[in-house]
Amino acid sequence: MRTTLTDDSGLLLDVRGLTKVFGSLKACDAVDLTIGRGEIHALLGENGAGKSTFVKMLFGALEPAAGTILWKGNPVAISSPGEARRLGIGMVFQHFSLFDALTAAENIMLSLEDGAQINTVAERARKVSEAYGLPLDPYAHVGDLSVGERQRIEIVRCLLQNPELIILDEPTSVLTPQEADKLFETLETLRSEGRSILYISHRLEEVKRMCDRATVLRHGRVVAQCDPRQETASSLARMMVGDEVKGVERGARGGDKGNALLEVRRLSSRAAHPFAVELSDITLSVRAGEILGIAGVAGNGQGEFFEAVSGEVLQDDADVVRIRGRAAGRLDITGRRLLGAGFVPEERLGHAAAPLLPLSQNLLLSRYSTDAAAFLAPLGIIRYGAIARAAKRIVDAMDVRKSTEDPEATALSGGNLQKFVIGRELDRRPGVMVVDQPTWGVDAGAAARIRQALIDLTREGAAVLVISQDLDELFEICDAIAVMHKGRLSAPLPIAEATYEKVGLLMGGAHAGDPQARTEEMA
Repeated sequence: MRTTLTDDSGLLLDVRGLTKVFGSLKACDAVDLTIGRGEIHALLGENGAGKSTFVKMLFGALEPAAGTILWKGNPVAISSPGEARRLGIGMVFQHFSLFDALTAAENIMLSLEDGAQINTVAERARKVSEAYGLPLDPYAHVGDLSVGERQRIEIVRCLLQNPELIILDEPTSVLTPQEADKLFETLETLRSEGRSILYISHRLEEVKRMCDRATVLRHGRVVAQCDPRQETASSLARMMVGDEVKGVERGARGGDKGNALLEVRRLSSRAAHPFAVELSDITLSVRAGEILGIAGVAGNGQGEFFEAVSGEVLQDDADVVRIRGRAAGRLDITGRRLLGAGFVPEERLGHAAAPLLPLSQNLLLSRYSTDAAAFLAPLGIIRYGAIARAAKRIVDAMDVRKSTEDPEATALSGGNLQKFVIGRELDRRPGVMVVDQPTWGVDAGAAARIRQALIDLTREGAAVLVISQDLDELFEICDAIAVMHKGRLSAPLPIAEATYEKVGLLMGGAHAGDPQARTEEMA
């Protein structure tokens, strides 16, 4: 299907039949797409739909197997990111590529090819940041900056290369609502200058707000084109998945809950390295049947907090973390799992799953102790059949889509691996579940399935703690929301009292982290 402007003279980019094959899989199958000058064009699709493969070919990181790229009407071969930048194509990736120990200007200088001196680069960066409403201190060390500030560096670095087309991959996933609004103002400025933007996002409301046209991929093929402003978020999601996306069934929130199953008492920790965040006097309680959400911009201590709660980092005082009434601060992850807890870290590939091991072996690695009776025979002999059946049960329950029976973790798309990792914990029906960024980079259908699974777990009497930068997610599933800022945790807001503005202000540091605020009086 061709997505074409009526006036070809206004085309900046015209992609025809772009194809990429990995083994027997066509990641992109004859994709057509056009982008006009001064247009913000959305690229939508489920996880594994081919979006990342497509933009990597545009940016020269992958070589297409077939197809043509026309740039300003002329066929081009984009052999490398450097060649893409020389043509006028820039990209800001979802995961930043910055060195914490270097300043903003030093990071920017590394990507420039004009040999400019550091002071010149710093001055150019300052002028560009001011012109586009992206406040930036060129001499600040990246390790000291918030994630929002780091994203500004990436955008300024891209703009210093004077691109005519900017590819943005999930640009608001790490921003507060206020920072996202500022980014949208910047995008409007860029559009008014005649620059074009290819915009990838799973947040469909912002696609409707910002984008002039949308191209939808499914299984590597273009299946729809539309004006997103004339669509609803539901209709866009339906184009992406080919069916209705079921909403989350939350039921009544609030009311009486059960006993506290997860308690954190005055948790403090020193920063483990120069760019870590110090935790200060964090106290919370999550009760049976409750989902407590922790909001916050990335880099404010959420990772350090997860390490402390999950047992990756032990506490001096065992009573600092209590799971189902038992002191757990001196127990490792396995010990805490044996108390009935489940944990899903933010980074799925490399942290939650070993990339080069198949799903069955990843399952064994995480549950060899809690499921020893099922997975291990006498003398430690592995019951491969039992593990295979458990893996299939998880795959079926979470609709994990894979190309082979037992693929390596790295062979799955990000969303499908996320569903497997969360399903691996849910399959045990834990009494306490702690999840960091449960639907990061996950499409609407997979996100709904994951959120519903967490809600269903609380209906069985579990306590769930969700750490997330997605406010829509937290408002949809949580009974209360607290905010982490610079290693301190605010008092939780009951969902009936929480608003996006209140939470967004807390995320930005307004009145955050009163160490005396408590979720409840603790003995």
